[in-house]
Order: sequence, then structure tokens, then C-alpha cells
Amino acid sequence: MDQASPQCMDDDASLSAYQEDERLPKVVVHFSVVPGATLTWRADADSTLRVQGARLWLTRVNSPYDHWLEPGNEFRVQRGERMWLSADGERTARVSLSYAMPIRPGLVRRWLGRLAGLGLEAPAVR
Repeated sequence: MDQASPQCMDDDASLSAYQEDERLPKVVVHFSVVPGATLTWRADADSTLRVQGARLWLTRVNSPYDHWLEPGNEFRVQRGERMWLSADGERTARVSLSYAMPIRPGLVRRWLGRLAGLGLEAPAVR
């Protein structure tokens, strides 16, 4: 254990917004789409949809295009988009929808308030 993980050693100040999202905890929702069923989903955050098992049909509100996603494909969905999903053929499609956990405003303030309530001092800023 004399080497640290590269994830923990990244001090590059020029990271893009996407890479900064990668540092946040991820939420991953897994579900199956059985043949003959159509599911609807509204994305609460910018998400990546991944498909396994079977080909998946995806359509979105305000988009004139339908998308056919093969197993292994990924598709980016923007926050607030409503989509409909259906499996193509006789096999079940396994889908995972992943997004960065949203940062709740005021989290640090609540944390410091709890420390004060316990009689502890806030950590010193260096």
C-alpha cells in the first residue's frame, strides 16, 4: 500500500466540468425492460444510459428522432428529459442509468451546525 490510487492524486486545476462530475459520488439505477413493455422515465440529472442484453428503443420528448441502442451502447440524457424505452425482440434489455449525486446547497452549513451542537469546533482553514 505504498502507492495511492490515481483517483486520489489528481491535482490538475484544468479539469473540465465533466471530469469534476466524475469526482462526485455516482448514483446508478439498474432495471430491466421486458419484451412488449414500454417504460417511461424523467431524468432528474444529466445521466448516462447504458444498455446490455438486448437492443433497446429510446425516444424522447421534443426530439424528432428515435434511437436504437445496441447492447454495450451508451446514451447521454439531459436533466429534465422524458424518455420512453422498449426492448426490441424477444430478449430482456438490462439498463443502467448513472448520474453524479447532486450537491445539496447548505450541506457544509448544516454540518458545521451539527458540530457546534455537539460542542465541537469547526476545523481550521489552512
